[in-house]
Amino acid sequence: MAIRALYTSASGMAVNDFNLDTIANNLANAGTTAYKQSRANFEDIFYEHFKLPGLQDNQGNLTPTGISLGLGARVQSTEGDFSQGSILPTDGTYDMAIVGDGFFQVNDGTQTLYTRAGNFTLNANGNIVMASADTGYLLEPNISIPQDAINVSISGDGVVSYQQQGSPQIQIAGNLQIARFINNQGLLRQGDNLFAETTASGNPQVGNPGTEGRGLIRQGFLEQSNVEPVRELVELIKTQRNFELNSQVVQAADQALQTVANLRRF
Repeated sequence: MAIRALYTSASGMAVNDFNLDTIANNLANAGTTAYKQSRANFEDIFYEHFKLPGLQDNQGNLTPTGISLGLGARVQSTEGDFSQGSILPTDGTYDMAIVGDGFFQVNDGTQTLYTRAGNFTLNANGNIVMASADTGYLLEPNISIPQDAINVSISGDGVVSYQQQGSPQIQIAGNLQIARFINNQGLLRQGDNLFAETTASGNPQVGNPGTEGRGLIRQGFLEQSNVEPVRELVELIKTQRNFELNSQVVQAADQALQTVANLRRF
């Protein structure tokens, strides 16, 4: 009936509207440091079965097919793409990019969070922190740089070293560690380029960069967003067309109902 078509096409419009929001967020973050694009996945809802396949006909033969009618679509999940973004030089002393798998660990004073965005700087105490104007996220493990430090260097395996003015001796400030997760898809997006662990992501596997599958650190570089604008625009056009097709089904169902309503006049 046309009533069923109205609800089915309405569900199609709803999922495509959700996909439009997902695409809009990806495009809005095309320039966000280390942003990982999202993809909306959909699934059919359920079916009304009028005849099941495999029933016996009048001759005792099994029917090869049945009669079923789907009742629309819904959002199955939003899936993050954690592939590597482009690595671009910044020449910033405390800018860092992870080449490979892993996340920087930061702490907001209450919990440990994880990020791929390596735009770090120093706070008033000389601690390495995220360059955020809202919250002082301290890098974990905490590393402090003296005020008179020069030639600060961060090696690929995370060793932070420096020299002090008037001394050729190299001092070690600490060693950066990064975390891996068995399921990056299970991480909870927090905004501010941050992720939080969940039971779905598994516990963080913390260790030195370059060990046990963890990526290496590149000082003076930042990872860019992995959003591909051209692909997103193609997906945008496809989503618009899908939305329009479902709206046309709504119009067709409305016209069918109007025809039925007008039958009483004859």
